[in-house]
Amino acid sequence: MTATGHAGSPPDGHRPRVALIGSRGVPARYGGYETLMAELAPRLVARGFEVTVYGRAHYVRRRVGRYRGARLVVLPTVRTKHLDTPVHTLLACLHAAGQRYDAALVVNSANALFLPLLSAAGVATVLNVDGIEKRRAKWGPFGRAVYALSERLACVLPDRLVTDAEVIRSHYLARYGAPSTVVTYGVDARPGTGRRVLRLLGLEPGGYFLYVSRFEPENNPHRVAEAYRSVGGELPLVMVGTAPYASAFIDSFTRGADRRIRFPGAIYGRGYRQLLRHCLAYVHATEVGGTHPALVEAMGHGAAPVVHDTAENREVAGDAALYFDAAAPASLAAALERLRTDAELARSLGGAAAARAAARYDWEAIADRYAALLRGARAEAPRS
Repeated sequence: MTATGHAGSPPDGHRPRVALIGSRGVPARYGGYETLMAELAPRLVARGFEVTVYGRAHYVRRRVGRYRGARLVVLPTVRTKHLDTPVHTLLACLHAAGQRYDAALVVNSANALFLPLLSAAGVATVLNVDGIEKRRAKWGPFGRAVYALSERLACVLPDRLVTDAEVIRSHYLARYGAPSTVVTYGVDARPGTGRRVLRLLGLEPGGYFLYVSRFEPENNPHRVAEAYRSVGGELPLVMVGTAPYASAFIDSFTRGADRRIRFPGAIYGRGYRQLLRHCLAYVHATEVGGTHPALVEAMGHGAAPVVHDTAENREVAGDAALYFDAAAPASLAAALERLRTDAELARSLGGAAAARAAARYDWEAIADRYAALLRGARAEAPRS
């Protein structure tokens, strides 16, 4: 890793000033990066940091100036599939360069291009690359080329590189010889008290299957919906999610779907936790990425995981799941049928998943890792 300087470090005893850049902002109402920022920011504050989270104007209400002890800076962007993230990150890095931060955590490998703006201003940088983005089906040739370049830049531009799974760490090391630190996502396993969302959706505890994800091709919602046609009984499948810029894809599997499938849209907070707490089983069908926050959260709430069989997903769920092949809908249907007729198996898997999540995916331990990375990047970056 390289850095061009680190000017303006506060004197010893002063609180390190850090920026969190690259997500849509907080609170978490979209995906994994937003969840990371929402969980990490207040924990860094508690560990003695002054924290600023950068958010996008179409996502964060401008009148909200702080979030759980962290300052919010809301900036505009261009709301298109390809420009939303890079335009906002460019503006955020330009703003951050004049704020005399000690360090910045930047998420998304596509944002590696903007790290020199921070380094030139003396800001130490930690980059979380998440999964192998160039493999996502939603990107065309141009998008995949951008992410392929970003992977290479991620190996040389930040002061510290973070991956969120051992599989991703091994990819960067084997392909580019780039070392990284594995820091996963965590779970906030507070129970979703009450059953309001269940009543609104006409659900009974233990009487439905749950799928939660952005409705994008690599997350296979279309294949999950197809597979459910072959599952017997009358249990509903609740498919929670949506996605920007994907209306045609979403229409392709929601119109004419099996009558037992319910599409309530995106659900967050207490209602989301209620759904996790009371489902018979949770379906996780992603095929790209490292440690997926939705899978970790489902495990932490004791949902029996039914998981697409990839190395990354096995790293997370281990023996506490049933596995299927998303490209073979019959394999998912068979797994769901097995759990539908064996509630004891579902309870056993749910208990094992909760224990595994508690042991491996604790937000406090994760915050300690990020605090050490940010302090280490600041300490090791050359002073100008």
